Amino acid sequence: MKQSLHLRLGQQLTMTPQLQQAIKLLQLSSLDLQQEIQEALDSNVMLEVDENNSPDSDSNPEDIKNEQANKSSSNDNTEHVSNDDFANEINDTQVDFENSQNNIPTELSTDSNWDDTYDATPSYTAGQSISNSYNGDDNNLFENNGKTEDSLQEHLIWQLEMTPFSDIDRMIANTIIDGIDNSGYLTQSMEDILSSFTPEDEVDSEEVEAVLHRIQHFDPPGVGARDLQENLLLQLRVLEHDTLWLNEAKILVSRHLKLLANRDFATLKRRMKLDETKLAQVITLIKSLSPRPGGHISDDRPHYVTPDVYVKKINGEWVCSLNADCAPNIRINEQYLSLVKGAKKDSDMSSIKDHLQEARWFIKSLQSRNETLLKVARCILDFQRDFFEYGEEHMRALVLADVAEVVEMHESTISRVTTQKYMHTPGGIFELKYFFSSHVTTASGGEASATAIRAIIKKIIAAENTRKPLSDNKISSMLAEQNYKVARRTVAKYRESMAIPPSNERKNIA
Repeated sequence: MKQSLHLRLGQQLTMTPQLQQAIKLLQLSSLDLQQEIQEALDSNVMLEVDENNSPDSDSNPEDIKNEQANKSSSNDNTEHVSNDDFANEINDTQVDFENSQNNIPTELSTDSNWDDTYDATPSYTAGQSISNSYNGDDNNLFENNGKTEDSLQEHLIWQLEMTPFSDIDRMIANTIIDGIDNSGYLTQSMEDILSSFTPEDEVDSEEVEAVLHRIQHFDPPGVGARDLQENLLLQLRVLEHDTLWLNEAKILVSRHLKLLANRDFATLKRRMKLDETKLAQVITLIKSLSPRPGGHISDDRPHYVTPDVYVKKINGEWVCSLNADCAPNIRINEQYLSLVKGAKKDSDMSSIKDHLQEARWFIKSLQSRNETLLKVARCILDFQRDFFEYGEEHMRALVLADVAEVVEMHESTISRVTTQKYMHTPGGIFELKYFFSSHVTTASGGEASATAIRAIIKKIIAAENTRKPLSDNKISSMLAEQNYKVARRTVAKYRESMAIPPSNERKNIA
């Protein structure tokens, strides 16, 4: 093969580190952004948090940018601080700290309080425990009360340790607890439990059944049940004997549970020999039971959402603003900046200058993220103004291309901005993706949002007669009367997405 040289002309897009950083910050959620900022503060000595001048949530990012630009220009005119002056300032601070430590009295007078000499610590009133008065203890937060941190298995094992068992029964109980899922049901059969023991253990099915009955007396009621019927009977067993309609509820669950599942109320009234009013009260008692007894015992921590944008109505006008608490106000450290400007040799401050350049890129990328997020949020507010005024039934059909055309950005950028970003509105907190939905053609040739169609379907089902629930075909006809052209299968798809059961399962006696 003969070697030769060829000249080729072409274009290639190269992503600079600054552009990569800007794109990375743009797609981060508020929680991830806080972690990214903290990592930047820990790794870059030129960055610091401006605690005295936090940005207002209602301020425009352009104003913030101009204010920081003016601040940086004013820093250029500040007096240079030499290395010796900077070291002397640190030494003076150390001397003041040592003097303050030497002034601590060894004893307090009998009529004085600790708060008279030292800074006050978190106070607590009489009858209140010290642990409850400490605000930093996450275990005492209101949202964590009533929610155990132990799993269901740990909760059952704790009760097992408090219950007298023989060695072999305790081994059987541990095997049974291992076979209980997070919902509280025993997923293993008696044969599987017996097969886990050797013939030398001399364990029979009657002994396993006896240990299971003891575990079924544990908390929560209904735990260890093998099916829904046994679960409901276990919960009915722990109710007070004078509970109204308790005996009838036990009979219905033990003999006619399939009729109740099929909503065959006519046969139920005949079999139970009860009129409609009494049967409704029995069914109400059964509905008060939990189909998943282990559901309220979980080691999952609550997940909280921090809104990135606030939308509120002020003097009749809707206003969109950023949440300043999502990210601290970052600035260049003025002390180190003065050292860089006062350095005589570039080699002395090469590392600091590299950090300075990285800090400026980071601050600029952070400002660009805030500007883009606010611009997209305001565009969504303009598009969906009827939603904020009248509710989700007035949601307009909106796609990423519509917003991208208005803000003059690429669709991929809009997708990054709206992912894992949340908007706080008077009607609740919504992800920005929530405001984008496909369209449904109306009879007049217009377009309606799929979100609005779901809201209308939900409203129709909420107002239906529970004795004769509406079928999907009937709902489709009712939507057609409101000028919405929606097929029956589309109604079924929207209904299933909202976790609404079909008509035969929505039928009720009352």
